[in-house]
Amino acid sequence: MALEFTLYKGNSYMSTEGSNRAIIAALAANIGIAVTKFIAAAISGSASMFAEAIHSVADSGNQLLLIVGGKRSRRQATDAHPFGYGRSRYIYAFMVSIVLFSIGGLFSIVEGVSKLQEPHELEAAWLPLSVLAVSIVLESFSLRTALREAKKERGSQSLVQFIRHAKSPELPVVMLEDMAALLGLALAFAGIGLTVITGNPMFDALGTLAIGALLLAVAVILGAETSSLLIGEGATDGDTAQIRKALEGAPGVSSVIHMKTLYLGPEELMLAAKIAVDASASAQDIARVIDEAEAAVRAVVPATRVIYLEPDIAREN
Repeated sequence: MALEFTLYKGNSYMSTEGSNRAIIAALAANIGIAVTKFIAAAISGSASMFAEAIHSVADSGNQLLLIVGGKRSRRQATDAHPFGYGRSRYIYAFMVSIVLFSIGGLFSIVEGVSKLQEPHELEAAWLPLSVLAVSIVLESFSLRTALREAKKERGSQSLVQFIRHAKSPELPVVMLEDMAALLGLALAFAGIGLTVITGNPMFDALGTLAIGALLLAVAVILGAETSSLLIGEGATDGDTAQIRKALEGAPGVSSVIHMKTLYLGPEELMLAAKIAVDASASAQDIARVIDEAEAAVRAVVPATRVIYLEPDIAREN
């Protein structure tokens, strides 16, 4: 399934084909891992293994939601939605965090509490341990793909900065999913391993509770980041400075009185600004000034597709 998004970075557009590869790689890995985990959980009776199977199902649903969000974001603008559907990607990323991770986390905690109250001896412990070991290898490849694609797009930003400030939600979500998956696998491996070593099934239940807490923590982080995008974020400080410089440098613009920016979607930035022009300028002159100012802005920040410029006369304070 090919997804065609475009991601703006710096002074050029970057294809989010990398995001697509990361999503599809994660989806393929999680579907296979989920089936294997359910089989191992059914045979061994491991609560940690069952929690990890739910975790993989949640991850698979997450990737499907990201794909659906990407497809819906490409719908044409309508009278009811004149600025298009670009924010659909934010909505579906938010659903990933709130719905699937929260449900997966709560389900794992309930399962862990149940196993604490009614401990269950593990059977064929080698099976879940083997599945977890293979899953760790597969998830490592998925995370490696996401990190490699993110490196192309984040530039000099750290991973934390990239996750916090990225306007395109797909790669940050996939990276957090894969990191949480690896940590969850490690927790499950530890819980089952300690149960085998000590013969005490309590460790398996504690591993399940730890996985649930991990999923809830990821839900909170993703929810906080995507809610900021849903509320509406403006251009970065760097892009804002470039836009202001382009406007002020446009022929006929005396100064920028004030300006605001807003991302309508990951690749579409709206600019509204009041610019000062010569008091003696004719309507034809002002129209030319606005056209040249818009061209100057798009030359430095191509993502600025929707521009509203209001001409005014600079007044002394």
